[in-house]
Amino acid sequence: MKILGIESSCDETAAAVSLDGREILSNVVASQVDEHRLYGGVVPEIASRRHVENISQVVNESLKRADCELSEIDAVAVTYAPGLIGALLVGVSFAKGLAMAAKKPLVPVHHIAGHIAANYITHRELEPPFLCLVVSGGHTHIISVSDYTHFQLLGRTRDDAAGECFDKAARVLGYEYPGGKYIELAARSGNPKAYALPKPRVAGSELDFSFSGLKTAVINTVHNAEQKGEHINREDMAASFQSTVAEILVEHTLAAAREESSEKLVIAGGVSANTAIRESFERACEESGIKLYMPKLEYCGDNGAMIACQGYYDFLDGRRADESLNAVASLSLG
Repeated sequence: MKILGIESSCDETAAAVSLDGREILSNVVASQVDEHRLYGGVVPEIASRRHVENISQVVNESLKRADCELSEIDAVAVTYAPGLIGALLVGVSFAKGLAMAAKKPLVPVHHIAGHIAANYITHRELEPPFLCLVVSGGHTHIISVSDYTHFQLLGRTRDDAAGECFDKAARVLGYEYPGGKYIELAARSGNPKAYALPKPRVAGSELDFSFSGLKTAVINTVHNAEQKGEHINREDMAASFQSTVAEILVEHTLAAAREESSEKLVIAGGVSANTAIRESFERACEESGIKLYMPKLEYCGDNGAMIACQGYYDFLDGRRADESLNAVASLSLG
């Protein structure tokens, strides 16, 4: 079964064709990062306009690379929530029109479920149940995955997402957007123990995250040093910050794994591309006897392949939408 997946929740216009939910026949992504870098972050109005300009070409290219006609597609899957509302509307509107014109079923896909499904592409042997940490610019969730279409939220960030925290820490250190890769590069030559940074916790909700205090600590340390004319070693601060985020993610996720008696742990989302975080999970899971699954780097960020993959399982589960499907900016998974 061939599924066309369309993704436009933030600043990547993406489309892909999957075969039976595991094999990717094409995966096309048009990134806007160079333009948004000028503003230090994603500008929603610009993102929406670029999606309008790119989406037709991206979808056509994905069909071309998959060497198939639209008539050979069994269903059209599209991200409808959550994300930037204007950006989502472009993908949803295009997918609705395409599905209606081609007389194909329309499958609505939750963006976070798509990130989880990225691991099915990399690890064809992976099957639920398992525990998953989804960590990206807009999301930090610990999710119990009971099967391909049923999820239970165990923990979440109460304020900033981990990826957002990376971007804000990078900005105060003078690095460009997106901050994650610049923090990672700088941290390679820094001392992760140079600065003592907090690991905030949420009282009464030990599996929930809070990154606002960590972000504020970095900003205040840098600003106080500047006001006193003192030197801040950017590499050391980057390494200390990155190490602290990794420790927080590992501690909370492994606590959830113990609580759920889970023997399989999956991580997904853009921040899962960070080498230090991947290595921290590898060490922790090896020590705990937990099998770890991580997506290939190309499937960590937003892409159409993950939507096509999850769309396959949602299709099998009987999920369909009609012309009344609308974009939803905020929607919990499960």
